[in-house]
Amino acid sequence: MILLLAVLGASACASNRPSDADRLAMYEAHAGAPVKQIRNVNAMGWERVDDQHVILSTRPTESWLLEVSGPCLDWGSGSPLLRLSSTGPYVMAKFDRILTEGSPVSCRIEEIRPIDVKAVRAAQDAARAQPSAGT
Repeated sequence: MILLLAVLGASACASNRPSDADRLAMYEAHAGAPVKQIRNVNAMGWERVDDQHVILSTRPTESWLLEVSGPCLDWGSGSPLLRLSSTGPYVMAKFDRILTEGSPVSCRIEEIRPIDVKAVRAAQDAARAQPSAGT
């Protein structure tokens, strides 16, 4: 009985999670024009959007939508460790790459777009406040 409740609870949570396409659309709606480069700083964190997009957070109020070549990132391993290939002061679109720990494959960064972090948070809060379609 407890296992069944845990499974039902997990499936309910999963059904409330937006799809990758919905999440990408939300980020793209709040992203600025592409830039050629950004400062190479220690990332605060990464968030997978889909197989070709990640969010790079560099400060609490600064994040970037990175479009990468291929679906070549090893998301299946669940590795939260991503690295940038850049060794210089800037990370550049069309030149630098993203690598996952333990994978020999890397992805070229095709596009870098700044994200309006406050607008994204407001959109996420608004989405959470809406009642789900199933209830």
